[in-house]
Parts: sequence; structure tokens; C-alpha cells
Amino acid sequence: MKTETMAARWGLAVVLALAETGADAARAKPGTLEEMWKIVQQQQKEIEELKAKAGENEALKQEVKSLKAANQDQTHAQFMDAGEATPKPKADAKPAKSEAERKTDILASEVEKLKTQLFIPETREYKSEYGLGPAASQVYRVNRGLSIGGYGESMYTSYTGNKGKLKNGIDLTRFVMYLGYKFNDWVILNNEIEWEHASTGEGSEEKGEVSVEFSTLDFLLNKHANIRAGLLLTPMGFINEMHEPTTFHGNHRPDVERYIIPSTWREMGAGLFGQITPGLQYRMYAMNGLRASSFSSGNIREGSQGGSLAVAENFAFAGRLDYQPGFVPGLSMGASTFLGDAGQGDRFLGRKADVFTQLYEGHLQWRYKGLELRALGAWGHIGNAGLLSAAKGETIGSSNFGWYAEAAYDVMPLLFKDSTHYLAPFFRFERYDTIASAPKGFDDDKSWDRWIYQGGLTYKPIQNIALKADYRYIDSTGGKQPHEFNLGIGFIY
Repeated sequence: MKTETMAARWGLAVVLALAETGADAARAKPGTLEEMWKIVQQQQKEIEELKAKAGENEALKQEVKSLKAANQDQTHAQFMDAGEATPKPKADAKPAKSEAERKTDILASEVEKLKTQLFIPETREYKSEYGLGPAASQVYRVNRGLSIGGYGESMYTSYTGNKGKLKNGIDLTRFVMYLGYKFNDWVILNNEIEWEHASTGEGSEEKGEVSVEFSTLDFLLNKHANIRAGLLLTPMGFINEMHEPTTFHGNHRPDVERYIIPSTWREMGAGLFGQITPGLQYRMYAMNGLRASSFSSGNIREGSQGGSLAVAENFAFAGRLDYQPGFVPGLSMGASTFLGDAGQGDRFLGRKADVFTQLYEGHLQWRYKGLELRALGAWGHIGNAGLLSAAKGETIGSSNFGWYAEAAYDVMPLLFKDSTHYLAPFFRFERYDTIASAPKGFDDDKSWDRWIYQGGLTYKPIQNIALKADYRYIDSTGGKQPHEFNLGIGFIY
């Protein structure tokens, strides 16, 4: 009976194969004997493949039967040697697993492990993607589903000069969680949630707060043009998009990227990002504008609305280009801009004002072996600064500027040749003025015309952790500023 069944199966397989190839032949009739011979050879090959597959299935079935039979014979022999009849299993006793069942359990366990790795990979590659920091980029590298990451930093500050009424302090500056979800190969959700100063306090930002730093949906359509929408990080400078503590030297982020470029700066909007040519990338967004009623002498950062019940009477454009020339390893350079009215329909001394705000920035970075060089410059202009200053009772600069240059070198290979640790002394010089030009009739606040000398060490036992020590000497045209010694730790995960 088995032989007949097998023969029937073989016959059916051959008929199907011949029918398929016959249909192909009908679609393209051979023109020569050589073409006909090729068709016959193809048919023979397909028949052999069918036979091989059927043989494999039959062999697998026989192997499973043999394993079950061998297991039963072994169990029976063990009890016969002991002079006992093979016992009947109790009603509540679990039957012994056969070798085949054991192998099946092992296979199922491996499958579950693979499923788990789709969500929680055993190893992670920390690499920046689409302008974001290494930990923020994890969601782009999971196969599917949930991605969890984040960073944190804490700092001790001792004021060593011009202390005044300031007190030394220690703080969990921020703890951040990235929650991402990869729906499929081209739709990705990415979020950053930040807790500052270890507490939400009582409504005071100085005590602490919880904020959504960004929340974006990416639609990866083509390497040249992809869509991003949601609460977006404004694509300016080094720090605003990539502010994880292992990616910059010093405990404090550079002042130029805090007071001139108001990091961390985010607004609601949508736009495009991608690659123009190899090595040349862009990001450009339409975003809601800043709100000038919150500008101050020291900065425009409070004018960022952060996606929280933002007024959207006026919108803005933000764009960025970055270039990495292949002929100079480790070199990258770029520029960015933000343009938009910050009036938002508010009244200043009884009338609306066009507070067109411009910010331009250029940056350059070179990493070669252990050497790290970084430089950035920014310039901004605020329209109707005179009316704004009169309404607010403080001088709002018509223009502002800032720049800094930084150098570092990883000396660990010089001290311990085979070490994988990182130890880099660094030096940074900053120069900025938030009131580079004051509106006519208003006094310049010279305390915001500043320069900073900063030096320190960054030590990384592993790439995820940075121990930092630095000293900042701060001075201004308006008088001496407090000097600081800072000691801190940062991590990403």
C-alpha cells in the first residue's frame, strides 16, 4: 500500500512538473533542436529536485519514527533488566519525553530566543543616524518593535572665584529615556523624555521638570528624501540634536550652544531629510516660530515653545547641510539656518510687531586617530528689537554672535598600548555676546559680552560611560564672572 501511495505521489509530482514546463514551452516554442534539448534538461532538473525534496521529507519522517521506537525499546529494556514489567504510567504522572520531543523543545527555545532578540538585542552598536545621538539612534537598528535607550548625567560644581552668594552644589542634572517603536522597515516612531534635577518640584523649572524633548515619526521612503513630523529638534549646531554626554567634552554644554543657539531647542513641525550625494546630507523643516515676548537680554531660549500649547500664528524655516568629504578621513563640515517671525500676534505697547528672527551657524569637525578638533560660529538678528526692549523693560539685542574652538587628544594609547579605554585632555575657548548691537536709545548690558577658557579631562572606561573633570574661567566686559571646577559622570544605554 505504501509503495502504491509513493508511486502515486511521484506520478503526481512528475505530471505537475511536466505540466508547468509544458506551459512554459507552450508560451515559448523551441525553434531549434538545441533549444528543445535545453527544455528537456530543465524538465529533468526540476524532476530531480522534486525527488530530492520528497526524499528529504520521507527521511525526516523515518528518523522521527526511529527515534520514538528506539526510546520505547530502551525504556522497555531497562525495566526488563531490573526484572520488572514495564510500568503503566500513573494518571497524574507526566510521560517521559522522547528524543524527538526533546529536540523539538530545544528548537522552540531557540525560536523564542530569536524572537526576543528582535526587541532586546544582546549587543548594541552605538552610531549616529539621521543627525541623532548614538543612543537615540538605536530604534533604527532593531528589526521590528520596541527600542529602549537613554542617557543621564550628574555634576558637582565648586565656585573657586567671584563666588558672591552662589553655593557649591551637586545635582542629577538630567535622566533621559528614549522610547522608540519600529512599525516596519520604513515607519519609525522615536521619543525622548527627560527628567531634570531628579524631581518635578512644584512647578519650578529650577527645581525640576519632566519634558518631551522630541517625538517624531519618520517615513523612510528613499535615501534622497524621507519625511519627519512631530516635535522636532531644530537642526542647528553640534549639541542641539546630539547632546548625549559621551559625545562632547566638559560637564557643561558649550555656552555658545546654550545662549546663542538655544539648546535643547525643539518645535512642532514637519519636513524632509536625506542624502543629496554621497557624503552630503540635508535636513529641512517647517516649524512653528519662536515667541518674542519671552526673549531676554541673555538669550532667546525662553522663546522656544517646545511643543507645549505653542502659539502658531507665525511659522519658521530651519535647514541644514552637512558634508563629509571622502578624501579627508574624519572630516565633517556644515551650515544651518533658522528664519521666521517671532511676533506670534502678540501686542507690544499696544501694537503688533514683526519680530523677524534670523540665526545662521557654521561648524567644522575633524577626528583623526587620537586627535579631535571642533569649531563653530553663529550669528543672529532680531527685528524690531527697539519696540521689544521698550515693552519688556530690558535691552534685547538687535544682533548677537558667538563662536568657539576646541581641541582634544586621546593619550591612552600612548600610556597603555593595548588598552581599550579612552583618556583625553581637552581645551576650549568660547567668545559670545548676546547684545552685539543694542537698539538705538537702549544701553548695552556688558555682562553678556563674555569669553570662557575651559580645560579638563574626559575618561571613558567603556564607550557608554564618561567621567569628566573641567575648570571654567569666565570673564566679561561688564566684570568678572564666577569661575567653576566641575566634576561629573555621564552615561548612555
